[in-house]
Amino acid sequence: MKELKIKKIFVKFINNEANIVELEILEKWLTNSNNLKVFNKFILVEYLTKCSVQDYNLEEVKFEIYRKIKANRRQKRIRMLKQISFAASIVLVSVFSYIVFNQNQNQKFTNTPVKETNVIKPGTDKAILTLGNGNQVSLTKDETYKNNYLKSNGKKITYDSKDEKTIQNDVIEFNSLTIPRGGEYAIVFSDGSKVWLNSETKLKYPTKFISGKERNVELLYGEAYFEISPSSKHNGSKFNVITKGQKVSVFGTEFNIKAYNDEAVIATTLVGGKIQIEKGNIRKILVPNQQARINRDLNTISIVSIDVSNEIAWVKGLFSFEEARLDEMMKTLSRWYNMDVIFENSSRKKIEFTGILERTKTIQEIINIIKKTSQKNEIIFKIEDKIIKIK
Repeated sequence: MKELKIKKIFVKFINNEANIVELEILEKWLTNSNNLKVFNKFILVEYLTKCSVQDYNLEEVKFEIYRKIKANRRQKRIRMLKQISFAASIVLVSVFSYIVFNQNQNQKFTNTPVKETNVIKPGTDKAILTLGNGNQVSLTKDETYKNNYLKSNGKKITYDSKDEKTIQNDVIEFNSLTIPRGGEYAIVFSDGSKVWLNSETKLKYPTKFISGKERNVELLYGEAYFEISPSSKHNGSKFNVITKGQKVSVFGTEFNIKAYNDEAVIATTLVGGKIQIEKGNIRKILVPNQQARINRDLNTISIVSIDVSNEIAWVKGLFSFEEARLDEMMKTLSRWYNMDVIFENSSRKKIEFTGILERTKTIQEIINIIKKTSQKNEIIFKIEDKIIKIK
């Protein structure tokens, strides 16, 4: 069961939007008692995201949540919904206890939520397209652009899907797409392959591929999620992603590469299919739910099994953190919100957080959730222009 799918059903369940099929999935998943702890964490975070985090009326909260549960019971599968409601009620006891605890704790500290002044808004669709002749085009949300071999609708670039067999003798032109901090964008290559680019990322690629020849693109830095058109559709030609320190060979699959300049490790996560990771003379094969980690300074490739949903949540418009350190979280958030972070108290870096947050929230809303769900209630966030100071 994909963890991200379950987490999205959590959100729909608390909003009374889950359909019968989704509730059946949730029911089956909850038969494992170990999953209740996970359910607890993410229901809590989603609840806090949707509700005011300044003042709570516990009875109103109980009424609202149980009203949604009751509404779900009116659907066709009454027996199933009763079981889900029972499981949810166990979790909600913990949620309510947690809220009461935070209410009491907040009376001891001056840790009030960040006010909506000097609002730092989330990122949006934007990029800089560099054409083969060196000219640059600014791509922004809701604004279109078109030339003789590509078009953009303000969210993604789509290249002309001219038959590869007819372009054997054409001169290959390269474009690059640069995503600034606070941006994201997508590309559909001429072979139908798709790539999503996260904030602070640059990708170089040909405007078209030639039938039978390897399809090569270069991730200069940043993070990208790939859905590659199978080699079987392109005369067996492999698709290669080159980054500093590694080469990823693909035959048709979905994977994520994270290779930021300010991070020592290049992480490649396989969602589906099969890929080969190559560094120097070392080659490793990945299967789904595995991640290859390469330290830029070492000629080694380590393979670990992971929850891929946390790695690719950004493509779905979410931040997904699993016991993540605050300094790691803030690095991720700083790219999306185009801000700087200063830890005035270094001990705060080690505070851990687990939860799903929406990338559409303002940074003030995100911070309030972090503060309310952290047991370190004395933590203080101070915003000055585009800088967040953590005390």
